[in-house]
Amino acid sequence: MKLLNEILGTRYPVIQGGMANIATGRFAAACANAGAVGLIGTGGIHTAEELRSEIRTARELAPVQADGYNPVIGVNLMLMNPATDDFVKVCIEEKVSVVTTGAGNPGKYMADFKAAGIKVIPVIGAPVLAQHVERLGADAVIAEGCESGGHVGEMTTMTLVPQTVDAVNIPVIAAGGIADNRQFKAALQLGACGVQIGTVLLASPECPIHDNYKEALLKAKGSDAIVTGRIGGTPVRVLKNQMTVQYLKQEKAGADKMELEKYTLGSLRRAVFDGDVKTGSLMSGQACGQLNEIRPVAEILKSLTQM
Repeated sequence: MKLLNEILGTRYPVIQGGMANIATGRFAAACANAGAVGLIGTGGIHTAEELRSEIRTARELAPVQADGYNPVIGVNLMLMNPATDDFVKVCIEEKVSVVTTGAGNPGKYMADFKAAGIKVIPVIGAPVLAQHVERLGADAVIAEGCESGGHVGEMTTMTLVPQTVDAVNIPVIAAGGIADNRQFKAALQLGACGVQIGTVLLASPECPIHDNYKEALLKAKGSDAIVTGRIGGTPVRVLKNQMTVQYLKQEKAGADKMELEKYTLGSLRRAVFDGDVKTGSLMSGQACGQLNEIRPVAEILKSLTQM
């Protein structure tokens, strides 16, 4: 089995998660320079020109290195974003090498991506979805278990990865709950060719989230990463705080989506940019319980992937 770094040309078999409002061009460049696939997340981007600017910023900050290594920059497309059609055009025009997708079906864009030589790697939460995107022409899949931060499915990484490996013939990348070398090696044993990580990278000096957010992560236990929105069908894993306590209380009382939205509207931006740890949405996976210090991205990747 080829490892992900052999497939994509990176130093390490690792993809940096395309976290909304966090995965900026600057952060993607830092991760790419350190040897992972650096992803620009479109979850917090509204226009094609914003995305184009982020891609060009990343490329400017991640040039070919002295030893000839060419850092890999990609884009994560949240397909429910109304500007996705325009984002796809930008990815093709800017000759992005890798696109990961979530929150929708990438089928309508697959032919254009293939014609442009772009590798398409959808994020899936069930083996049947992996089979579907394989038929559409996906180059690989990211099997993301519910231990991850942000929007989650039902299956755990431990069950999802091997079942997906058995279900498809394309490479499988493991995600969800991966923060150290033990979990990285476990992912490979399950049949994955590499991993996607997010939560562990939040505790780095290069990550653009507010220091209050980072401090909350360092203090958190794994059990503090709870899921809101499960009753309403929009499950999201975040750190427990004042906002989530109120949200869950109202959700259990039968509040509708419009009522619940007043708690979450703009909450991720408040956490990321303002450091609001009380009413902000501190997205985090259960791996937060393994974060004890702020470490450079390069150190995180090296320690994670030691064989």
